[in-house]
Amino acid sequence: MFDQNFKKIIPFILPYKWTAFWNIFFNILYSLFSTLSFIAMIPMLEVLFDESKSNTPKPVFEGLGSITHFLKDYLYYYLQELQINNGPQSALLLAVVLVIITFFLKNLFNFFASNHLIKLRNGVLRDLRMNMFNQIVTLPISYFTERRKGDLMARMLGDLGEVQHSFFLILELIVKEPLTIIFSVVAMLSISVKLTLFVFIFIPISGYIISKIGKSLKANSIKLQEESGKMISVTEETLSGMKIVKSYNAEDFFSKKFGQTTDFIYHMSNKIGVKYNLSSPLSEFLGVIAISVLLWYGGKMVLVDKNSMGAPLLKGAEFIVYMGLAYNILTPAKAISRASFMVKNGLAAAQRVFEVLEVKNDIVEPKNAIKKEDFNKELQIKNVTFSYKSAEVLTNFSMNVEKGKMLALVGQSGSGKSTIANLLLRFYDTQQGEILIDGINIKELNTKSYRDLIGYVSQESILFNDTIKGNLLIGNPEATDEEIIEALKVANAYEFVEKLPEGIDTNIGDAGGKLSGGQRQRLSIARAVLKNTPILILDEATSALDTESERLVQKALENMMENRTSIVIAHRLSTIQKADTILVMKNGKVVEQGNHQELVAINGTYKKLVEMQEI
Repeated sequence: MFDQNFKKIIPFILPYKWTAFWNIFFNILYSLFSTLSFIAMIPMLEVLFDESKSNTPKPVFEGLGSITHFLKDYLYYYLQELQINNGPQSALLLAVVLVIITFFLKNLFNFFASNHLIKLRNGVLRDLRMNMFNQIVTLPISYFTERRKGDLMARMLGDLGEVQHSFFLILELIVKEPLTIIFSVVAMLSISVKLTLFVFIFIPISGYIISKIGKSLKANSIKLQEESGKMISVTEETLSGMKIVKSYNAEDFFSKKFGQTTDFIYHMSNKIGVKYNLSSPLSEFLGVIAISVLLWYGGKMVLVDKNSMGAPLLKGAEFIVYMGLAYNILTPAKAISRASFMVKNGLAAAQRVFEVLEVKNDIVEPKNAIKKEDFNKELQIKNVTFSYKSAEVLTNFSMNVEKGKMLALVGQSGSGKSTIANLLLRFYDTQQGEILIDGINIKELNTKSYRDLIGYVSQESILFNDTIKGNLLIGNPEATDEEIIEALKVANAYEFVEKLPEGIDTNIGDAGGKLSGGQRQRLSIARAVLKNTPILILDEATSALDTESERLVQKALENMMENRTSIVIAHRLSTIQKADTILVMKNGKVVEQGNHQELVAINGTYKKLVEMQEI
């Protein structure tokens, strides 16, 4: 799974390849100078303990292959000369300056590496966010009917943040910390092979113990993130339906529902937290055991064991530096253990992010999709059969509306009227049959250009937490204030807009909550007017309104439909008596067809519907 998710994120890293390169480059230098900073302490300690080499001849450079030995021998020669000519204080000062320089360079390169990592993480996060948002807004409506909004929000916000926070620790796992360990081990081998052999035994054992603890962390992280999405959904639904919650005294019901989710998150977070927090003290404890054994065994080599010349097997200065190098391994090993736990969280989050990014859009366009920029003749539906999963909604349905005409769809709820609007807008694709505009199948068209020809007013007045102007500009982003005001006048909305404190620049609140239902619907109509399309689809645009609001909205609709091709889905039949053609639907089929007078004369289903509404 690690390989798969890492491969998937590589395309997002490529635009920042140089940032990643410089991060790796400076991490290599950091790891190198992290080791050199300890090695540079050996001359200083030898001067302090009076263990510095004497009678060291001036070294001769014998080629690049021996440059390390040459530099080391030259340093000892120079310290010897400095000590002879200027005293031990001068030699000590040089050794101290050397230590300061190496530590300064180590931290400088760490600073540069961290800066480049920040740029890489933030850049990839921005691109992932944009790709995810663009993916979400281009997915078909059918995708959202089966998903919780809260889960998508959790993936967009929480999971992407986790990817940024945790996933890029991989760079430290594969570059910075391992190289620090490798360079330190090489230096330790040069000091004492015997002591270093113990380190080779210790690291795999501690790594195995830590990995066993973190094995289940990824699965638990996925469960936690899924439940977080559920919590956001419950919160969003409760806030959106607050009037229902309060009117039904359902506060306790939703509190219990929210409490169950938060309890699960509480227990799962504790479970994950225990394992995560265990990684650091466990790795430190194992490290202390290793250091303790090294102290005992190394101290024995310094104080007790002698070589054939009677000298200690290990000098005191070298042993102190060796212990520093051992600590230099312990710190990155500890960081690796903690990072490996965090990376598992990042992998779980990345998996949920890519699940959305990899969703296939059912609404596909041909490579050479036709851009339709005008409407000249007619809009047709031919022999369409359509089902939502197993439930068939339309059966061999056909209709035809000529340019400039008004066609109305009436019938009982569930007869398939709104499904026709969804198909005409290409929210869904037909399963059988076809939809034609000027004789061209809409599946052959560029979807954006096709939708540019259609103005849509739904039963629910969908507005956004923005100004009136901002909501209307969705219909035409290039519109001027004068055009916006003219659209408001056509929609019978300017009479209340001009009385607002800031006119068209007044914020209308979440979902237009500062306005009445009739006012919100008239703004929706104004938005469609501003779009100025040749085709209008009105999906029960007045069904949720009171009589006075309906009268105003109906007048606005008549203004808007003038000289346009209109498809009106009607609940109140009084609003469509002027339609050129009325289709009466039942169970996904047309049972009657004609204008108002013709259908009343038939004395069938339509007349019964009219009489029922007149009662």
